[in-house]
Amino acid sequence: MAASWWDKKVVFFGGKGGVGKTTCAAAFGLLAAQRGRRTLVVSTDPAHNLGDIFATHIAEEGELAPGLRGYEIDPAKESARYIAEVKQQLQNVVSPVIMEEIERQVEAAYAAPGSEEAAVFDKFIDMLDRLASEFDLVVFDTAPTGHTLRLLSLPELLAAWIDRLIKQREKANRLLSMAAAGAVELKEKAEREDPVLATLKRRRARFTRARAFLVDDQQATFVFVVNAEKLPILETKKALTVLQKNHIPVGGIIVNRLLPDSAGDAFWGRRKELEEEHLAEIEREFRGLILARLPLLPGDVYGRQALDQVVALLDKQV
Repeated sequence: MAASWWDKKVVFFGGKGGVGKTTCAAAFGLLAAQRGRRTLVVSTDPAHNLGDIFATHIAEEGELAPGLRGYEIDPAKESARYIAEVKQQLQNVVSPVIMEEIERQVEAAYAAPGSEEAAVFDKFIDMLDRLASEFDLVVFDTAPTGHTLRLLSLPELLAAWIDRLIKQREKANRLLSMAAAGAVELKEKAEREDPVLATLKRRRARFTRARAFLVDDQQATFVFVVNAEKLPILETKKALTVLQKNHIPVGGIIVNRLLPDSAGDAFWGRRKELEEEHLAEIEREFRGLILARLPLLPGDVYGRQALDQVVALLDKQV
């Protein structure tokens, strides 16, 4: 099973909030860098703690270790940047007479639900563009499951939205050309020279390429992090169904924060019994998907010394 995620170009780490996704993503990224792969770990979770794990501050992007860089995406900042770029592009192709109204519409879109996810996904595509030239591997430390599933469903939604805009633009061009002589020639000329249409088609191509990448099991995969507890198991089962429905490959599952066998007294003994029951359910429900089992450490995973413990544990299993 290990080969099914070690040879990918992009690995997503996801799961319920609080299960240790960032720790596992950081450890995997660090291990990959130590094995010689130029690696970028990207956090898409608005509540970033990727830099915290390495006991450093990441100003968007920074070096975390030799061969390993980190990037923390700020959804609000990326959304504002995205809108500014759209406005700049429109200023170059749209008449000043209607620019004010278009800017109002753009601002309304900026405030609409889903705008931040769209901006984050646009940044995700930028990260894909850096593969090969800058990195061998990009590891995504994602937000909790629901947010991540919405993010991964965006390529189809955005492509469909762009398709509608393209059809509307082409219809407008046809109407303009039909109002003059030489309709066919004018239509072809309008389509060749229409910068708005050209921009829309370029964006559609980006979304299409991103979708093709996500469903290519030779390039991308999704790894779930789960604790041996009821709610993370239930959430992972639901998420697996959604990913399979969208044809997004799943590389496996890391079972994190397992209690030591030596856990004593009645309280910890009962917790260990309950954990064993949940582990049996994980084995049953996710048969063949278990990549690694990581123990609960005695201290916080903060700084390289603690993270290196997780890397060593992961290295023995993958």
